[in-house]
Amino acid sequence: MRDLKDIREELDVIDSQILELYERRLGLAEDVAIYKEATHKPIYDKKREEEKLAALGSMASDDFARQGILELFEQIMSTSRKKQYRYMASKGLVDRHDFTCMDAFDFHDTRVVYQGVEGAYSQVAMQTFFPQVSDSFHVETWREAMETIKCDKADYAVLPIENSSAGSVSENYDLLMEYDVSIIGEQIIKIDHALLGVKGSSISDITAVYSHPQALMQCASYLKREHPDFETISMKNTAMAACKVKEDGDVHQAAIAGVRNAALYDLEILDESIQDNKENETRFIIVSRDKKYLSTADKISICFELPNEKGSLYHTLSHFIFNGLNMSKIESRPLPGRKWEYRFFIDFAGNLQEEAVLNALQGLKEETNGLRILGNYRSFSE
Repeated sequence: MRDLKDIREELDVIDSQILELYERRLGLAEDVAIYKEATHKPIYDKKREEEKLAALGSMASDDFARQGILELFEQIMSTSRKKQYRYMASKGLVDRHDFTCMDAFDFHDTRVVYQGVEGAYSQVAMQTFFPQVSDSFHVETWREAMETIKCDKADYAVLPIENSSAGSVSENYDLLMEYDVSIIGEQIIKIDHALLGVKGSSISDITAVYSHPQALMQCASYLKREHPDFETISMKNTAMAACKVKEDGDVHQAAIAGVRNAALYDLEILDESIQDNKENETRFIIVSRDKKYLSTADKISICFELPNEKGSLYHTLSHFIFNGLNMSKIESRPLPGRKWEYRFFIDFAGNLQEEAVLNALQGLKEETNGLRILGNYRSFSE
C-alpha cells in the first residue's frame, strides 16, 4: 500500500499540470472570441459542444470515468463561453438593453391604479410608494389594472407579487408576460389581519368568513385552531370582503381584512393580528409602460424559457455565479400548451449599468429562449 503523503505529492504534480493546461485553454478561448468577432459568429455553438462532449465521452475507460469527463468538460466549455462573453463586452459588442437610466422619477400628474376597493392592502402600498399622488383609482381585478396601463388610462399599476407566508401570486407572474410592462419599483407592506364583523356582533355569532384566498391561507392555523366551524368564502380582495360584510349587515358574517377597514366600513373589530406569521409581509410591484430605471436601482427581475434538457438550468445559473451576482429568488411557471416546459423568473442584485450584469445578460440571451428584462428597481419597506 502506498503512503498517503506520496499519493498527495503526485496529485499536487498532476493538479499543477492541469492548471497550466487550463490557463492555456482559456487563452485559446479568447482567440476563439477574436475569430468569432471578425466573422460575426455567435459565441454559443450548441452543436459543436455536443459533438465535442460525445467525442470526449467515447474515449473514457469506463462509465464512471465517462460521466466525470462529461461533467468536467461541460463546466470547462461553459467557463470558456463566459471568457468569450467578457471579451465581447470589453469591445462594446454586447447587445444593449432598451431601458433608460434616470436620476429620479417625475411623478407629477401621475395616474395610479390598484386592484380592490378603498382599504385594500394594494391601496396602502400605492399610498406608501406614491405619497404625493392624488389621482388614483381602483379596479376589480389585476388583469383590469394591466389593461388600464395598456390603454394609457393609468401611468402605473400596483400589484402584489409575493407574500412571505402564502408565497407567490402566480397570476401576476403570468400577467407580467402577457403585458408589455416593466417594474420600476417594489413596496413591501406589513400584513396585519383582523376579524371584522358588523357593529354589535361578537365572535360567537359568526358562521361564515370572507376574504381573499391568500388572506385565508395566511390565517389558516388561526381559523383551524380557534374557529374550525367557520365556513371560509373566497373573494377578490380583503377590502371587498369588509365591504360585503358592511353591505349585508349580517351578524353571522365576518371579514378578514386590515384593521383600517373597521373605520372605513364602520365594522366591529372582533379579533386582531390573527395572521399565523406575525411578521407577515407582502411584496407589491409598481409597473409602467415605460422601460426606465433609476441610477440607484439595485434589483433586477428577468425571465426566460429553457429546453427540457439535462443540466440546462444548472448551466444557466452559472452565469450568476461566474459574474459574482447574488440571486435572491427563482420562480417557475408552466408554459401554456407545452407539457412539462417552464418559464423561469429570477430576481438578482445589480444595476443595468454594471459590467457584470451586462456580461451575465449577454450569456443568458445566447443560451436561453425569450430572455426578457422585467425591470431594474429599488425595494422599499414601510
